[in-house]
Amino acid sequence: MLTLSNDTLPNNALSYLAFRVACLDTLERLTLAQQFPDDDEETFGFLTEVPFLRAVPPQVQLDLLATTWHKHLDDDRVESDLVDESVIFAACETTARITEHAPELIHIWQQTGPQWLSLPINADFAKELRHLHLSLANEGDFLVISQFEDLPPFEALRLKAQFGIQPRKCEAMIEVLERWHAAPGLAGRLTGLLTDREVAHVMSAVVRTCRRHVLPS
Repeated sequence: MLTLSNDTLPNNALSYLAFRVACLDTLERLTLAQQFPDDDEETFGFLTEVPFLRAVPPQVQLDLLATTWHKHLDDDRVESDLVDESVIFAACETTARITEHAPELIHIWQQTGPQWLSLPINADFAKELRHLHLSLANEGDFLVISQFEDLPPFEALRLKAQFGIQPRKCEAMIEVLERWHAAPGLAGRLTGLLTDREVAHVMSAVVRTCRRHVLPS
């Protein structure tokens, strides 16, 4: 189970659907980007809800979501880091936004996954999604640290201390920005969130993306 301070992320239909919709929406956008490549590629994916992580490649976003989901299902208590908190916030916000603008997608995705659901998809559902992350005990530090990016190091440290943000807590967020590939075992971390067919689609999309973009050595 994933814990945030003294709170535990509820293991219920709401959290399941938030993760699932954020994952499938990002996957759909990644697939479209592969079919219609653009030299001036726009950043996309559920993690664009977090300013500091806006540039994280979509295949890494999928991996981060799967990792946080896997921690969420763990029988033992797993303390969240800022990346986990970012994923939860972004998944809830993305699913709430899609609920408001394309509820038909939520209807489809809630009935085609490992858990068959038939929740009412309306304005109240969007409010419940936002309440899910707002009710958890976190300080929202993941939304603040982007303000320190362009500051001199000592000034950034001073302001982080003023906001009560420990520099070591930011390390996981910085490491994410340096990643391009999904970590091994991605398919296994998606267990319980996607069907076998959907997992195969994720793996195919991730492999294609990594093959198309070869980073200079």
